[in-house]
Amino acid sequence: MKTPFSAPTKSAYQAISEAQRIAFAPVVFQAVRALRDLNILQALDDAASDGITVNEIAAEIGLSPYGVGVLVESGLSAGVVDSEDGRRFKLSKVGFFLLHDRMTRINMDFNHLVCYRGLYSLAESVEEGQPEGLATIDTEHNTFYEALPTLPKDVRASWYAFDHFYSDSAYPKALDEILSHRPTSIVDIGANQGRFSILAAQTDDSLQITMIDLPDQLAEAVTQVEQAGLDNRIDAVAMDVREESARFPESRSVYWLSQFICCFGDAEIIEILRRIGASMTTDSRLYILETCWDQQQYEAAAFSLINTSPYFTCIANGNSKMYASGEILKHIDLAGLDCVKMTPKVGSFHTLFECMRP
Repeated sequence: MKTPFSAPTKSAYQAISEAQRIAFAPVVFQAVRALRDLNILQALDDAASDGITVNEIAAEIGLSPYGVGVLVESGLSAGVVDSEDGRRFKLSKVGFFLLHDRMTRINMDFNHLVCYRGLYSLAESVEEGQPEGLATIDTEHNTFYEALPTLPKDVRASWYAFDHFYSDSAYPKALDEILSHRPTSIVDIGANQGRFSILAAQTDDSLQITMIDLPDQLAEAVTQVEQAGLDNRIDAVAMDVREESARFPESRSVYWLSQFICCFGDAEIIEILRRIGASMTTDSRLYILETCWDQQQYEAAAFSLINTSPYFTCIANGNSKMYASGEILKHIDLAGLDCVKMTPKVGSFHTLFECMRP
């Protein structure tokens, strides 16, 4: 499989320099986050081309020159801050995106609030096959998804922002493809907050939709549906899809899985897809929407997706990841289904798999 990552020849000096950047990456991450959240990046941005001194920043935001200096120097080493004389500092292009780019802000918040403390236990999670880092934010549940409705408000908000940022951009294009076959019914499996179900019902007023998710998670989706005035066409079935006894509604036009496969391990995926297939007719279609790292246009996107996988290993469930498209195609085949169409670049980052019974 060809990957998005090149393998340029590095000198020994370049290699050891890169190794040090990795060794200090957690420090740099927190220093840059503090630069952002303490409004130091904003002060640098406001100063524009004139630049600004550490003392001036400290006076402006009400912090000590010592603390500001430590953070600004870290930012300088990371390319977030520029300086020609070591006295006056400016915001770099990298710093500009850290301050202003919504995707970058969402990614940084997700890694800080949801992942950072738990990733200390990544090695143990790999050894045990369990999300050992989940205990840093919840001690009552076995997976992040069971815990989600009861997590601290800032953690929940960050997770939803991360999840919705990527899926929302793909939904309209995916829905166009689905509706081109004129379905009459959709089963939204792993409905989350019901955003896709609501969009589908608003787009086609003839659709009947069933949402499926864990009970606590589903309750929030039902509330959103009711507030949208669509409860006459969208119903809900509480279900833990991991249970082999769980059966999906039968003979529906469309079965929809959005950012769902990444939440399960290989064996679980195959079993869930097999049970969905058993509920389908020969005219039914299963659509799988995923952010496959090998289908990304830019290396930075593939890098971000691959490095989201440790969240699943250490926080979410202990056995899933961001899959490459070939892995999902294998899941589909082993479940006894045919992938009749694979569409990359749905939205900015997603791949849409259209499947049918043979």
